Amino acid sequence: MIHLRARIISFLVHSPSRHPASRFSPIFALHRNLSATTTSTTATPFAAEDYLVATCGVTRAQALKASKKISHLKSSSKPDAVLAFLSDLGVPRSDITTLVAVDPRFLCASVERTLAPRVTELSELGLSRSQIARLVPLALCSFRSSSLSRNLDFWLSVFGSYDKLLKALRMNSGLLAADLDKVAKPNLALLQQCGLNPSLFSEPFISRVLVRTPQQVQDALAHIDKFGVSQNSRMFLYALVAFTVQSPEKLTDKIQVLETLGWSHDDVLLAVKKMPGILTVSEDRLQRNMHFLTKVAGLEISYIAQRPVLLKYSLERRLFPRYRLLKLLNEKGLLDLRFDYYAASLSEKKFLAKFVHPYKESLPGLADVYASTCAQKIPMELLPKKEN
Repeated sequence: MIHLRARIISFLVHSPSRHPASRFSPIFALHRNLSATTTSTTATPFAAEDYLVATCGVTRAQALKASKKISHLKSSSKPDAVLAFLSDLGVPRSDITTLVAVDPRFLCASVERTLAPRVTELSELGLSRSQIARLVPLALCSFRSSSLSRNLDFWLSVFGSYDKLLKALRMNSGLLAADLDKVAKPNLALLQQCGLNPSLFSEPFISRVLVRTPQQVQDALAHIDKFGVSQNSRMFLYALVAFTVQSPEKLTDKIQVLETLGWSHDDVLLAVKKMPGILTVSEDRLQRNMHFLTKVAGLEISYIAQRPVLLKYSLERRLFPRYRLLKLLNEKGLLDLRFDYYAASLSEKKFLAKFVHPYKESLPGLADVYASTCAQKIPMELLPKKEN
């Protein structure tokens, strides 16, 4: 009986059907009866961790952490029902695995009292079953909330399309859980008062601002004004995000790090105007990249301030491998080019086409050297020394 149930569950999870949201498929009904029968005839305790690995496909490490959230369950009947329901809705196996790993309590939801009603409500909003299936792994716990339909309807009006809303949810899964009356609507009104065109609110990355407290948004606007970022500039939106998601204290710390590294006040102002996201870069990356760019690559601070994106690039995967490759080409007399913004900013495909492929014959193994450098750790002598 146990082996038969496992085979049916596997079939259900791998083979989603296309039945209306208001009723369950015959396979699901069969599974419920079989699960109930098995539960009543076995005294084997529910092994949450093993179930998560064998049935849901999560890793053992993920299962160890997630099992604590469902360890109170006495049997697999409820998780089995949830998995069957998700599969019947059309949620892909990979998305189910991701959902369970991030939100294991989803397996404890009641299909009849919670999940089925949510699908019905969303269907009444005009969403297709495939659209609902795409929403489930992004909405997470919000999918189980009775306010889901109201919140989703509101955010659809803000972002203008279902696809844009999904992009916003990928960036900020807590969007559907935000308090509309105390947070979302006041923030929208505040931004409109600043003269921002409502069409800009449909940018998915702005979702990170809209769910912050109105006080946080007001503080961010005040700091942006100090840096002189024009509201007519597209950089204003990025500044809004950068200054909202971090506390004023954090922003001050980042500025002090740059000043400690030799940046003038004007250098900081210039860099922030060009790329506000520089203030979201970790202090460790700022220090490591600055040390490499100035001490190893020989770039001036004024040059970097004009091109602040250099501080966001990965030192291990981009800056150092490209520097080393150009240095090698220079040493072999094949190229006379200094490492700079141009070499750092090219896409990987364009960099290979420009600086690797043309030298395959004259310097065999160059591509392998570059690939291995990308996979290696940075030599300690090229990193800033840590103070004791």
